[in-house]
Amino acid sequence: MSIVSSKESVQTAKSMAGPIAQSMPAIALIAVAAYIAAQMVSDVASLKIGNIAGLAVDMGTFIYPITFTLRDVVHKIWGKRNAQALIITAAVINVLMVLYLGWTASVPGDLTADPDGTFNAAYGLVFGPLWRIVLASILAEVFSEMADTEAYHWFVTKVTHDKQWARVLVSNAVSVPIDSALFAVVAFGGAIPWTAVWQIIIFNVIIKFAVTLVSLPLIYIYPDPDWSQLHDQ
Repeated sequence: MSIVSSKESVQTAKSMAGPIAQSMPAIALIAVAAYIAAQMVSDVASLKIGNIAGLAVDMGTFIYPITFTLRDVVHKIWGKRNAQALIITAAVINVLMVLYLGWTASVPGDLTADPDGTFNAAYGLVFGPLWRIVLASILAEVFSEMADTEAYHWFVTKVTHDKQWARVLVSNAVSVPIDSALFAVVAFGGAIPWTAVWQIIIFNVIIKFAVTLVSLPLIYIYPDPDWSQLHDQ
């Protein structure tokens, strides 16, 4: 290949990359990465049911709620369809994570590194996942995040483009109860006393709304788009 044609190829690549790069603001990439990371961490943490202030609570509750606001940020930047794609992608990644961790937990430990098997046993207890809890977590994430997407899009296209804080509160008011109730019922219904299930639901709702208020300013990290142009996106 000649030097001239090589330079032309580089210029062509740059010209093609320009619009793509412009359509992917850094803040959106950060929001996507943080969204998926928060879901993964919360799914693992949900394997533990703690006791706080006398109430039963899954320990993923304190990190997961931020995903609703991060989803809103992605929705604002890239539109409804891309937000929905993110939700499904995150669910698939979480399933793959659980499958991989479950497989690693089943692999025999090396006796040279862990002669008495203590670390291997501990790893198996943590990462040999409780499938009912994991399934409940992923189902709750998908249904609640999809509901959040519809509520958010309805607000900005049918109610008002203003008051960004209000659109986050409205969408979370729909998604948080769905997420909390679906997770608790699927994960623990019939396995633990229903009084404990209700405690988990109530505590989840309270904490998730508290985290919503704390994470609310995130919606302002990127300028609002022209929603008339994003109505069907």
